[in-house]
Amino acid sequence: MQAYLDNSATTKPSAGVINEMTKRMSEMYYNPSSLYKEALEVEKEMNLCRDEIRKSIGAKDARVIFTSGGTESNNLALFGVFGVSRPPIRIAVSSVEHPSVLDAADALTKLGAEIVRIRVDGKGQLDFDQLESELEKGLTLVSVMQVNNETGAIADVKRLSELVREKGSKTLLHIDGVQGFLRCEMDFSLCDLYTLSSHKIHGPKGVGALVVRKGVRLAPAHIGGGQEEGLRSGTENTPGIFGLMQAIKEMKAMPDLKSKLMEKKRMLISAFKDAVPDLIINGPEPETAAPHIVNFGFPNVRGEVMLHALEEEGVFASTGSACSSKKMKVSRVLTEMGIPAKKAEWALRFSLSPYTTCDEINYAAEVVKAKYDLLKRFQRR
Repeated sequence: MQAYLDNSATTKPSAGVINEMTKRMSEMYYNPSSLYKEALEVEKEMNLCRDEIRKSIGAKDARVIFTSGGTESNNLALFGVFGVSRPPIRIAVSSVEHPSVLDAADALTKLGAEIVRIRVDGKGQLDFDQLESELEKGLTLVSVMQVNNETGAIADVKRLSELVREKGSKTLLHIDGVQGFLRCEMDFSLCDLYTLSSHKIHGPKGVGALVVRKGVRLAPAHIGGGQEEGLRSGTENTPGIFGLMQAIKEMKAMPDLKSKLMEKKRMLISAFKDAVPDLIINGPEPETAAPHIVNFGFPNVRGEVMLHALEEEGVFASTGSACSSKKMKVSRVLTEMGIPAKKAEWALRFSLSPYTTCDEINYAAEVVKAKYDLLKRFQRR
């Protein structure tokens, strides 16, 4: 048996998404930039996907720019704002952002931007006092993730928005919604830019979007044919876009999605606590965090060792962000939250989906117990 519990890294495309993409690739393969009827139909369908995204987050008049996924959308937000802003350019990001934001911010320092990293507390929540102080000095952009990809901590977007609007009237607010889209509530009117990614919601890889408030200017990411309002030239990935639209429709059609995910999360925590009584939960209280992510610490067993032990029995989890897990030994997110490096080494992230079954959770708990009982005997002194 297998238990796939790494849905924050990627999700399995649903059968409906695969069928929809296969059909569209066969019947609607035309270039949406062409002028004949069939191509115009493709463009029309793409625009229906934009509408679906707008309705999902209450972004009535916003522009929806299709990209290759969350990383490109985040880069377009940061580099795009930088490219049209007058110096001095100051950008604030939280210290626990995804590498696609933090590394982009670091790259912007070489181009003349000043980057401010906002601290977080032990639950992964922003230091609003520090942010307020930086806003009073003047900020061009604030970029914060809606849901932390390692701990499930949910940003207080409403409070964040109110503070930015009050203290920085010209400051733009970007929310990285890759881990939050459709699984946590979002009101786009609270921000100016919003990132989403298809493969986190059972759609295909290689497609995502940046939602941009009307009137917000951005420098283009790709130069060429002028697609996506000139911000992202290149023939659009239409099969991917149609797959994204199908994934959104399916997720929105699931009754009580958030509460059912939280039910599974409670079950996972209970089963794992029974298996490992000393188990640690890193980050926020489970009920206050996203319903699909939980970060555990297995005392005195390194996360990487536990990861591979579980993998042997078909249980899949993650030591952190999939985009940086091959490079990192200790989670930067956890250490920024004040967790000592030694304890951060024990961490593994487990993440659920609407398709995760009770059998998978119970099987994973059995394997966790067996592997932990074995590995804890060999703890380092």
